Amino acid sequence: MSDFLIRGMAAHGMVRFAAVQTCGMVERMRQIHHTMPLATAALGRALTVCSMMGDDLKSEKGSVTLQIRGGGPLGSITAVADSCGNTRGYLQNPALELPLRPDGKLDVGGGVGCDGVLTVIRDDGEGEPFSGKVELRSGEIAEDVAAYFAESEQIPTVCALGVLVGRDQSVCCAGGFLIQLMPGAEEQVIDLLEQRIAAFGSVTGHLQTRDIKQVMTELLQGLEPEILRCHEVAYECKCSREKVEQALLSMGRSELQRLAEEQKETRVTCQFCDTEYVFSPEQLMALLREQKDPEK
Repeated sequence: MSDFLIRGMAAHGMVRFAAVQTCGMVERMRQIHHTMPLATAALGRALTVCSMMGDDLKSEKGSVTLQIRGGGPLGSITAVADSCGNTRGYLQNPALELPLRPDGKLDVGGGVGCDGVLTVIRDDGEGEPFSGKVELRSGEIAEDVAAYFAESEQIPTVCALGVLVGRDQSVCCAGGFLIQLMPGAEEQVIDLLEQRIAAFGSVTGHLQTRDIKQVMTELLQGLEPEILRCHEVAYECKCSREKVEQALLSMGRSELQRLAEEQKETRVTCQFCDTEYVFSPEQLMALLREQKDPEK
């Protein structure tokens, strides 16, 4: 089954929600970056929530970048989503392994760390991007994202994320949801949501036997949930040879000429998809001849 994202309302507009199933997305990331289970879970959670945040953008040209720098051994984590919820991402130490937590689960919080910040950059494709950040609470990512919405956007939010990794290190299931209260939400609606969330358990526990649409329908039962949108999402890199050429030109003519004269070939690897672009000295010199001096 393809990954998909849903967005809707409940409780007659007092509650809005987004939810996404990301098993294929996270498995594709794992194959590209050769992540061990801890890194798969951490980056997978970041991709999952970034997908939902990107899909909420109004501009088709927009993007959301989620950066997590918690000081933990996994290093910095970056996820990017377009306005359709398609994502890409990377982290510094994909091969890291840590002992399991006492409850037998992967120690994502220990890998990410909580001595740092979570930064969200929203770019609508026009003008200056908006940036907001919060101090990390736990490094488990879901709690930190909920804090971001509460502090930076003043929206009471419940965030749940999960990635289940199998014995062969492949991704068995992954997904998550965001539930947000709208201004004027009634106390009885809030109380019911709190009860449901408290009894919910883990996202992956539910996704092993049902899809995310069924999960949300059950979770919001009694609040008349209405799904307004449903569409597929995927791990999708935006790199191209043309974009790499522009990045090389941005280094400046003197540096590019030095590479052409000193290197037999110049290799540039995309951080998001590991695609390698190779340029011969002749190709670099051709770039210089074809472009006007960017430094002027």
